[in-house]
Amino acid sequence: MRAYLSVFRMRLRMETHYRGAVLGGILCQIFFGLILVALYRTLYMGKPQERPFAHVAAYVWLQQAFFRMLLSSDADLMDKIRTGAIAYDLCRPLDLYGFYYARIMAQKLMGSLLRGIPMLVFACLLPAGWGLCAPASPQALLAALPALLLGLMCVCAMENITMAFTMRTLDPRGIQALMNLAMMILCGNVLPLTLFPDRWQRVLALLPYAQMLDAPIRLYTGEYGPERAGEVLLIQAVWTGALILLGASLWRRNRKRLLVQGG
Repeated sequence: MRAYLSVFRMRLRMETHYRGAVLGGILCQIFFGLILVALYRTLYMGKPQERPFAHVAAYVWLQQAFFRMLLSSDADLMDKIRTGAIAYDLCRPLDLYGFYYARIMAQKLMGSLLRGIPMLVFACLLPAGWGLCAPASPQALLAALPALLLGLMCVCAMENITMAFTMRTLDPRGIQALMNLAMMILCGNVLPLTLFPDRWQRVLALLPYAQMLDAPIRLYTGEYGPERAGEVLLIQAVWTGALILLGASLWRRNRKRLLVQGG
């Protein structure tokens, strides 16, 4: 476990070096956040919905703040898979899945914090109806924080499944584009899941994608009351465990069929 923590800490420090990328990401996500809030405000003016607009605005800002958590990937790993340099990692006295799980978790966590905290501060300073509203209650905030952590773990497990398929195809573009498209839509980043028809929501809320950001946001806004926090966290934990087991199994199979050519 100490080795994995060391990998985690080193990757955290590495992520803090890309200050220009962090600033660019903050400005980009703030721009898209303002555009989306303006768009949804216009839609609400034409046809008001049952859910308060403040919840929709909070949904948009929280999705944009943690956008890095959803779509960042380990470029070093993809390059090693493409070139075959991943064979050198087999010499490490570590489980390869755990090694790269720790790396991607540190990358997504630090990237989200560096971009998300300034964005959330900015959103809180915006006028009412444009920015981030306060959590529904202190209990809602306390429930949303562990849900966000479980969501991060779920995203990392899904990312490693994507990498497992990349090991078979040797080209990440196809599977990564497909997985990212599904994640953007089913996580609520393109359109908040709270605005989908109720019948759809009952199904979408049970999928693993909804556990990544949708569930923590609903706890934050109070759409999932404190009495449902245990149920939501349990669903997240089950999906996270299942995806980790599936990913680890795929990585083990890939390792058995790995061919290393050359001298």
